[in-house]
Amino acid sequence: MISRRSLFLAATAAFALVGCSREGDLVLSEGVGVTAVRTACPAVGVPDYTGDITTFRSAGSRLASDVDLTAAITDVESTCAEDGARIYSVANFSVNARRSDVRGARTVQLPYFSTVLRGGTSVVSKRVGTVTLSFADGQERASATAQAAAYIDRASATLPEDIRERITRKRKPGDPDAAIDPLSDPAVQAAVSRATFELLVGFQLTEAQLGYNATR
Repeated sequence: MISRRSLFLAATAAFALVGCSREGDLVLSEGVGVTAVRTACPAVGVPDYTGDITTFRSAGSRLASDVDLTAAITDVESTCAEDGARIYSVANFSVNARRSDVRGARTVQLPYFSTVLRGGTSVVSKRVGTVTLSFADGQERASATAQAAAYIDRASATLPEDIRERITRKRKPGDPDAAIDPLSDPAVQAAVSRATFELLVGFQLTEAQLGYNATR
């Protein structure tokens, strides 16, 4: 699996590092040593332990010799339309699966979820879908693509003007706060967190499947 929520949070929790900006983007170039751009679009990722699924032939089995099928979410890509009062975000991804018994044609449906998270903890919405994988007779591997989409209120994903001013205000040498990163201010951190959204996708796992992924 190439995506983990922890990696996305580390890279995009408040600001996505990019090489250029567009009109209306918030650009931070003072106090942190880098130029960063924050847009209203949500970060897209896969939560820990939900990007893989393993099924077994026998109920309750966890033996490698009894594995029926394994699958993984890969190639997560996102598009985002920021125009208007509602932001429309889409996550496209692939599912690659492998079965142990290649005899006969087989169709498998795997459930996946998509959820919008605000501030790293608050669930705004959640949906469950299915992705269908078709194996031909004698075929060990199969792939399919799936999609998740969500609307986000633009006003909720926009930083208040006073917070934007505190972050982007030019500071001169000698100013009392010249050497202080504005993002270290708890009030600024809280405002950025409230305006930060994520669109997360993963397999809709049972408690047993989630425990298996977490401990293997």
